[in-house]
Amino acid sequence: MNRNVFSILILTALLASAMPADAKVNVCSNEVTPAATLLLPYFEVNLAAPTGIITVFSVNNASMQPVLVKAEVWSDLGVAIFGFNIYLKGFDVQTINLRDILVNGVLPQTGPATGFPGCAGVLPPAPISASLRTDYQKALTGQPSALLSGLCAGRRFTDNIARGYMTFDTVNNCTLRYQGDPGYFASDITDQNVLWGDFFFVNQAAGTAQGAPLVHIESDPTAAETSAPGGYTFYGAYAGWTAIDNREPLPTTFGVRYINGTVGTTPTTTDLIVWRDPKIMQGPFTCPAATGRPSWYPLGQERIEIGDENGNHYRMPRKAFPAVAQRVRVGKVPLPVRYPFGWLYLSLNHSTAVPPEDPEAAQAWVIGLEFAGSNTSAGWDAMHYDSACDALHGFPPIF
Repeated sequence: MNRNVFSILILTALLASAMPADAKVNVCSNEVTPAATLLLPYFEVNLAAPTGIITVFSVNNASMQPVLVKAEVWSDLGVAIFGFNIYLKGFDVQTINLRDILVNGVLPQTGPATGFPGCAGVLPPAPISASLRTDYQKALTGQPSALLSGLCAGRRFTDNIARGYMTFDTVNNCTLRYQGDPGYFASDITDQNVLWGDFFFVNQAAGTAQGAPLVHIESDPTAAETSAPGGYTFYGAYAGWTAIDNREPLPTTFGVRYINGTVGTTPTTTDLIVWRDPKIMQGPFTCPAATGRPSWYPLGQERIEIGDENGNHYRMPRKAFPAVAQRVRVGKVPLPVRYPFGWLYLSLNHSTAVPPEDPEAAQAWVIGLEFAGSNTSAGWDAMHYDSACDALHGFPPIF
């Protein structure tokens, strides 16, 4: 691995993520600022090769007061797999290699969380048993899992890479509940906007690393946008669209540049990390066969427009981002492009019966990853045009 490149990426992400603890809440803005929920929009972990792709992330406390976090691991099709608690002292930082959890069974050794109910004997956590690790690995690689009574949770790629995403919420107790369980929003989750973090994809074998801030999702129980029933909040589908979670939603429409050609003499490619909201609470499903996968799969979109550097553009109708969490290579199926250098307009809205406020809206997040040559790479958040608080529809966007 190019250590200089890796060091620069680490410093860039840390500086971008580090914000003052007293930053003012600005709901529907999706800023990189201390928040009550963090989203790792996509992860990959090579379960077989220690030097293959891994995902490393940090969860940090911007406050001088201790805070308790509930982390939840989800499949790439939006099925909750397992969760654990992280205790953060004042101004604490916890850096976590997801391979340590999924392969070695080692959860973050934080705590004891004195002062938080339910944490005695839970934090620091015990190792994950070998049989349970196997169940987690199967669930995150699209295989039938005993954890899910022989059902599946994700797509099957047969490459032994675990895929999914993660959420991190501030909570007031060590809870086994997750967002779909009764009582989680009423009794467990809090509105403490104190979390910040970043993540990296590291592939030692390929000599590459890319990083970006985690997605920071603020909470405000007083703002109309995040407290009025029927509106769009981040956990809307899990809260019955009551807005009891008080979390700001993400954008729906994005702009991102790409390179799919040669810069000088260096071949350059672009991947997109895309997280999407199916707007339902997805459970395990019959494993891929004649009737496998959720009823909503593949997710469509309102508009994908592809343009070059001379103002030319065209619409692509293909469903390029079918899952909840995915990595897609620009220029390859399912996202072919005509131009070697250009831009993408991504309106990732899709129509369902919810939320009542705007059934056409669908929150999402997009990150660009660029690879130049064999060992130079970078990552950045796509520009967003809107928020699901007030989603844009159509092309060109009307401001």
